[in-house]
Amino acid sequence: METNEKLMLTAEDVAEILQVKPSRAYSIIRQMNTELAAMGKLVIRGRVNRRYFEQKISI
Repeated sequence: METNEKLMLTAEDVAEILQVKPSRAYSIIRQMNTELAAMGKLVIRGRVNRRYFEQKISI
């Protein structure tokens, strides 16, 4: 991982990457965080783990 690469993505980051509105980005983050919490992972409201996000959207 590069030193300037964020570990957690914000809704603004997600919106920019997916080219969606911020409200849709928050919805996507909520869905992913629900999945992560079900796996026993610690989640931060309004942010999503970059690695999990990239895996889910197949970057």
